[in-house]
Parts: sequence; C-alpha cells; structure tokens
Amino acid sequence: MDEEYRQTLIRQHYRIYRDHAAVKLCGWMKQSLLHQRTCYKQDFYGIQTHRCLQMTPALNECTHLCPFCWRVEGKDFEVKEWAEPKEMLDALIDYQRLLISGFKGDERCDPVMFQEAMNPTQVACSLAGEPTIYPYLSEFFKECHSRGMTTFLVTNGTMPERIEALDTLPRQIYVTVAAPDKATYAKACRPKIKDGWERLMRTLELFPSLETRTVVRHTLVQGVNLMDPESYARLDRVADPDLIEPKGYVFVGGSRQRLTVDGMPAFETIKDFSKRIADILGMDVLREKADSRVVLLGHEGMELDVRKAWEKGLPPSPRMDRLTADMCQ
Repeated sequence: MDEEYRQTLIRQHYRIYRDHAAVKLCGWMKQSLLHQRTCYKQDFYGIQTHRCLQMTPALNECTHLCPFCWRVEGKDFEVKEWAEPKEMLDALIDYQRLLISGFKGDERCDPVMFQEAMNPTQVACSLAGEPTIYPYLSEFFKECHSRGMTTFLVTNGTMPERIEALDTLPRQIYVTVAAPDKATYAKACRPKIKDGWERLMRTLELFPSLETRTVVRHTLVQGVNLMDPESYARLDRVADPDLIEPKGYVFVGGSRQRLTVDGMPAFETIKDFSKRIADILGMDVLREKADSRVVLLGHEGMELDVRKAWEKGLPPSPRMDRLTADMCQ
C-alpha cells in the first residue's frame, strides 16, 4: 500500500492493520453512544449498535467496482502476507478502543454504554473490499465465536468456492444481489472478472445448503438497478434465503464521486418495491427502518434476534429445521 493512499484512508478515519485489515467507526455507533439512536441491524436482529466492530480483513481486495460503494476504488494492492485471525482481531479491537476513547469525556455519552462499547460483542465483516478473499476467514469466525461474539459476513458472491470451503460459518451471511439480470449487473457492479455473474449464480445456488442464517440484500439505486422485481424474485427463489433486505442506496463516501444524490430512492419507493417481491415469494414485511431506507422480508414467527437464537440453541436457519424434519420422515 502506498503512503498517499494510506494517509487518505487514515483521514477518512480508517485504522489499518498489516495493510489489508481495517476498522472504522460506523456512523450509527456514534449516534448510539451520543444520541441513543440505533442502527437497523439492532432493530432487525438484536445486535447492540454500540458494541459492533465494523471491520474488513481484505481492505483493498475486491472483484467489483460498484459505483454505489463507499470505498475508495482503483487502489488494489497485492497482499504478500496475511495476518493470523487472533492477531488481527486483537489489533482491530484495540484500534476501535482508541477510536472511541474521546467519547468518554462527552457528557452525552452514557458511561455504562461507553464501557460496553470498549468490549465489542458483534463483528460486522463488511467494511470494504470482498472479505471472502481473506484466506483464514473460517478460522477468524471460529476465533470470534470462541469469545462469545456474533458475526455477520457480507459478500458480493463472486467467490463461491471460498464460501463453500468455510468450516466455520458466520452467524449470518449476506449476499449482495444488486441486479436482476446479467446486463444490469455489468452496469451496477462493474465486475473486474469476466465470470462475475456466473460466480454470483453459483453462490445463490449454494445458499440453501449453508447451515446458518442467510440473507439476500438488494442494494437499489434509482435509475441504475431499481427495476424488474419479478426478476429479482426469481433470483431470490434460487437462493431460498431466510430473509431478504431491499435497501436503498445512500449518498455517502466515495460513491459521491460516482453517483449523484438523485440515485437515492425515496423510502416509499423501497417499500413498494419490497412489497412486490414479498407478494411474489409469499413472504411478509417483518420490519422496516425509514432512516436507513431498508425493509426486511421473511416469514412471520421467525426468531430474528441472532444472539437469542444462538443462546437458545435454535437452528441457525428455519430452513435447516425444515430440512431436518424432511430427513426424519
């Protein structure tokens, strides 16, 4: 990584470990500590916003150049030596503690919440880059789980062989499906590999076999990929996810150099689009969060709280429960 790029990331409040791993405070963590406003992941899944570690093990590595991505693009560097999982996790937690240290003296910050924030209980493996490129991802999740931490993984789906090889899965895995067809995919995701769409399709076909909670996320940009809910629903049928998150693009970070604010759909537009997908798939609108422009689709009666489900020993996915029942018949 060249020094100019490193300094750019540091000015953007990234803290970088070994050139390939990084942590950055989520804006919602700040809102949670200072204003008691929580992110949609807390409202949907029960994780605690102020105890979430937003990180990436592959900061500079990605197979896409999505215009809606918040990261600095076009600065990929070859990683010569990857950090071991425990070492990386310890370092990123230490960096996060430094990043939040200034909140301790702010009178708006509850002292109890601050102390809790110093010990994260949730890892969001999603900050930037494509995390499945990190070669020790399975061992990383195992390390997180050994500390009692819940884990979310967000992937663009172009590394199905890496997902299939995971011995330890995250508690929840998202795949971003940001196009209803191959032509739109080329425009919306700008893949750097020739077979990106085919690889994504392989990931969707793999999803039903994963013994963890699965989520398909549709990141929707007005005038780019917010179209054809029927085709999105056809792809969702292939993945057979536990949950679906249609989410409107937000005009932040590096995307502001590539898109305009007009790309942000109105929340009512996202709600209408989500309802059409839900009707096609026989799903329900379970929850919604207007300030994040996101809707959660699934089936009534699901235990959405990830930690509660884990602690109760419930199947990681209702689909796994159905599969077990089918095998016993």
